[in-house]
Amino acid sequence: MATETTSDKAAGAINKLRIRVRAYEHKILDTSVKQIIDTAMRFDAKVVGPIPLPTEIKKYTVNRSTFVHKDAREQFEMRTHKRVIDILNPSPKVVEALTNLSLPSGVNIDVKMM
Repeated sequence: MATETTSDKAAGAINKLRIRVRAYEHKILDTSVKQIIDTAMRFDAKVVGPIPLPTEIKKYTVNRSTFVHKDAREQFEMRTHKRVIDILNPSPKVVEALTNLSLPSGVNIDVKMM
């Protein structure tokens, strides 16, 4: 049972990196996640994940006609796929390698240091 003291928190030690990856296409998302995990594993970091989060679905309903035929409608949807990766006790080399990583366009990444 190790407890963390306030001096450890003040020293700026990063215990965990939480990386949240979002994209519209799941194939591009999975290749990006694999690339992030391979980079972290190269520096012997402990990786938890990828954990799939629920897909966010936004639906839009539009009238087909501009003036008449109000019952004729079209529906469109945008699906946002999400994954979470946790990297425990990352070294500065891991953080630097992840910042220099180039990922395909259309992939959104949020990084939290805890």
